[in-house]
Amino acid sequence: MKQPALFAAIFFGCSAFLSAADDYHFGRARQALLPRDAWGVLHNSKELNETDFAAREPWRLFYYNKSRRELEKDPAYMGAVQEALRRNGYYCGPIDGVMSDEVGNAIALLQKNYGYRVNGLLTVSVRRALHLP
Repeated sequence: MKQPALFAAIFFGCSAFLSAADDYHFGRARQALLPRDAWGVLHNSKELNETDFAAREPWRLFYYNKSRRELEKDPAYMGAVQEALRRNGYYCGPIDGVMSDEVGNAIALLQKNYGYRVNGLLTVSVRRALHLP
């Protein structure tokens, strides 16, 4: 354990430290694409989609280096985008991991509401607004 993390564990108590870092395990993210609410808090869903079984990168860091076109072809990542858009009220379609016109329209609405340049594409600013890598 690193020194700042050890200090936080001692100062705030182990239970507070573990609850604050619930998506990290020994410094590595367990699941980068888990569903989160608007504040970034992890939530478990009782529904299973076919994108839940798609292959994922082991570390969140690997998603930062991928281009928009690579991410749009990744069904696990697009499923996470669809879930995040649905959670924020922009998307009502199926969670199938496909970049469709409905997803593009939902992204365009998000871009309009956040004051971004509207183009309906999965840009870095859209990914940050949805709390995705």
